Amino acid sequence: MQVLESQSADETYEIGKKLGENAKVKDVIALYGDLGVGKTVFTKGFAAGLGIRMPVNSPTFTILQIYDEGRIPLYHFDVYRIEESEEMEEVGFDDCIDGDGVSVIEWPEKIEDILPQHCTKVTIAKDLSKGLDYRRITIEEQ
Repeated sequence: MQVLESQSADETYEIGKKLGENAKVKDVIALYGDLGVGKTVFTKGFAAGLGIRMPVNSPTFTILQIYDEGRIPLYHFDVYRIEESEEMEEVGFDDCIDGDGVSVIEWPEKIEDILPQHCTKVTIAKDLSKGLDYRRITIEEQ
């Protein structure tokens, strides 16, 4: 387990970027954290680490965004609006997880029963006693 500290959105982006630079095909990043902690900022950095230059946005209303201009494709899931994990079949979840890219999943707690056994759990948490922009980012290999 690795615990990193971020003092700004830029630092959160850079942490994501470093993880993206080291990502391999079939990696799954399960990205935990409350609303507004910086999950999408982290994902933007992760995408940059893969060499993706196009704008990365939270796919809240589409559930899945695919970015394939980097060194490996990025499957960016936001499952906030999912009621049951079976709904993930409709968006091709298994094809993405077993595909030729890397997957980042925001709100993975909604679909934990179908997450692959081996994934990287990234938790972003605020600690207001350390400032409004402070984030503690915990990275755990499962």
